[in-house]
Parts: sequence; C-alpha cells; structure tokens
Amino acid sequence: MKNIRKITALDTYPVRQAVLRKGKPLSTCLFDGDDLETTLHFGFFINTELTGIISLYKKNNDAFTPNNQYQIRGMAALEHHQKKGIGAALVLFCEDYCKKLLVDLIWFNARTTAVAFYEKLGYQKTGMPFEIKEVGEHNLMFKNICTE
Repeated sequence: MKNIRKITALDTYPVRQAVLRKGKPLSTCLFDGDDLETTLHFGFFINTELTGIISLYKKNNDAFTPNNQYQIRGMAALEHHQKKGIGAALVLFCEDYCKKLLVDLIWFNARTTAVAFYEKLGYQKTGMPFEIKEVGEHNLMFKNICTE
C-alpha cells in the first residue's frame, strides 16, 4: 500500500505518546526490542502527515506452539484519524509482510477496548483478561497466518 512505509522506532514516539501513553513522558514510548534488527516499524501517511503506526517484533509467546511467530505492538492512529480504516490497513499490511516470511502466527496484547476491532480482522482471544500496569486491561489475541 502506497500510504504505508517503513519508519524508525523514534518516528513512532509522537503517535505512541498521543494515543497509547497520553499524559505520560516520551520515555514510556520506548518498547523493549524497538531497536532490534528483526523489529520493523511502519507508518501510515496522509500526504506527509504520519497518522498511524504499527510495530512488528520477531518474538515467540509460549502460549502458542508454532516456532515462527511475530508480535504486533504499538498499533495506533491519531485520534482525529481513527475509524477511517488506518488501523485495519496497518494490521493487514503486517499480515501480508508476515505471509511473505512464512510466519506461522501473529499475536499481541490488545486493550479490551480494541478487542472487537481485532475480532473483525479474524483475530481470536485466548485466556483471561489481564492488567498491564499503568496501561490497562488487555487480552492475548492471535491469528494463524500460515494456514490462510
């Protein structure tokens, strides 16, 4: 998709802070693994404005058996650009990227307020909701990619 392109971890911080870490210091926008060689960050642009972000980490979760897993983190669209398909476009872009790498499964911790959004994209919840300190309640979600 022409609106989506690779960005740096640092590029994600303003959107992460505005949407995912409101009122918190910019330092809370640095996620473990952001600068690993295997981590990718993508941005959705409208003209030159970065309006949405998503990060993709090569990371296995022991809750799942496949060995080739990626984790989505930090998916967000600026508030005035939400409900316009940006989030879905970013998630689907990552799925296509993972399919090319023959990834078995994508997983992530979704805020409970976003579960319905991800379910519409074919992701499933597993386990019980859990709390992430200073962020809120989340659900572990996943989608098998290799079987599609």
